Amino acid sequence: MSDVVAALLLALASENAELREQLASAQDMLVETAIDAGNMHALVEAMRIERDAWREEAERLRVRAARMA
Repeated sequence: MSDVVAALLLALASENAELREQLASAQDMLVETAIDAGNMHALVEAMRIERDAWREEAERLRVRAARMA
């Protein structure tokens, strides 16, 4: 194998290793983002449930006030 081919293979191996590191980093960020999105979804769902409960309470109070009037 000539020196040129050996140098080219070494450069390709080095670039491949760097790209693998970048891929691993991107995958880690993607997993973190997915976890954050799941947490945000759970919070939004909890807020919707609380909102609905407040709306139901407001409706009950409105009906009660109308009956007393």
